[in-house]
Amino acid sequence: VIGTKKGIKTVSSMFVMELTERQDTYGEVLLFGDCSVIPVPTSEQLADIAEASVVTAKSVVGMEGKVALLTFSTKGSASHPDIDVVIEAGKILEERGVKFPFIAEVQADAAIVKSVAMKKCPDSKVAGTANILVFPNLAAGNIGYKLVQRLAGANAYGPLIQGLASPINDLSRGCSVDDIVNLVAITAVQAAE
Repeated sequence: VIGTKKGIKTVSSMFVMELTERQDTYGEVLLFGDCSVIPVPTSEQLADIAEASVVTAKSVVGMEGKVALLTFSTKGSASHPDIDVVIEAGKILEERGVKFPFIAEVQADAAIVKSVAMKKCPDSKVAGTANILVFPNLAAGNIGYKLVQRLAGANAYGPLIQGLASPINDLSRGCSVDDIVNLVAITAVQAAE
């Protein structure tokens, strides 16, 4: 009924993860995508998710995005067709000439922990400081956000749906009253734009 924004092919989602602990290490906010829409994204869809997530980061949180395209390998430490999809997504972003910094084919620890990044990919300007984590598939993304929410006590806002012509967001069946109020506020901000 709503349709996609002009020029957008991929509808995806993003969770804003407000950290309640260790903000000095990881920052106050991380964005996780896609955690609720595309079960097995293609390389092109992963690239689209990365681009949409940078827009969401700026418009909703007011931060400049540094994207990590996650997988279970960092710069050739493993070989598998699932890794190839992520590597190809990075090549697509390069071909598109995106203006935001990103790293493709990186493990989660190297994406957000500077000491690990220095060992696994010391030449990267994003590794160790990424604030947008693009998961390789829905299973990883959904599991990841729920673990961080429940075990680390992070506040999870979303899923924010990206790529639609009008702001539409979703709530988990396990949401609280606070979750509803917060998502309504975010949606109102999006609608005002």
